[in-house]
Amino acid sequence: MNKYELMYILNTNTDEERKTQLQEKFTGIIEADGQVEKVDIWGQRKLAYEINKLNEGFYVLIHFESSIKVPKELDRNLKIADEVIRHMIVRR
Repeated sequence: MNKYELMYILNTNTDEERKTQLQEKFTGIIEADGQVEKVDIWGQRKLAYEINKLNEGFYVLIHFESSIKVPKELDRNLKIADEVIRHMIVRR
């Protein structure tokens, strides 16, 4: 089991219900073959540079421990989600 960090940024126009659904979906993928250590919701912040004509995003950081196949599945799901502006998975 390896330790990872997942940071993703959502479009600020995403409603609260959808933000919660996405967070539950991503933590569910992790918990299928690992465990979530901590979910840190940073909230709305200014982006370092403009992305798709957006200047702000909703940041979420998840610390988790899992096998190496979970980050690949997370990456696939994050790319599919329209609300996700950017994401990054890093091994700690």
